[in-house]
Amino acid sequence: MKVSTKGRYGLRAMIDLALYSKCDLVPLASIAERQDISKSYLEQVFSALRKAGLVKSIKGAQGGYMLSSDLESITVGMILRALEGDLSVVPMEDSAPTNRIESYVRDKIWKEIDEKVFSYIDGITLKDIIDDYLKMDPAPMYYI
Repeated sequence: MKVSTKGRYGLRAMIDLALYSKCDLVPLASIAERQDISKSYLEQVFSALRKAGLVKSIKGAQGGYMLSSDLESITVGMILRALEGDLSVVPMEDSAPTNRIESYVRDKIWKEIDEKVFSYIDGITLKDIIDDYLKMDPAPMYYI
């Protein structure tokens, strides 16, 4: 599994949103500035996150984004799947394996790697990340 720029930037942006929202809407321009990511690129990222139900948006001068649920309910796995799609190490074809070695490798290697990776990323919530981050940097800077 290789995480693209979209996945990496999207995870950073979601962490930023979680840090700075505190029940308020966060303008995309603020996230873009803090994370040094193009606003137009973040618009694409947040479109996918909105379609996946991870964020809500309000349009207008006082608009912005907010998380659609609490920090404990959103996992790294949910964010990456919304942005990357299938996270499998090797895509599992619909057809059955053509020989025993192929079957073994698919079932014992690729599937087990996927299960371990999925278990890990599905076990990390935004709350876990924020709590750990705030231990390192207890006072995030607020931009006005």
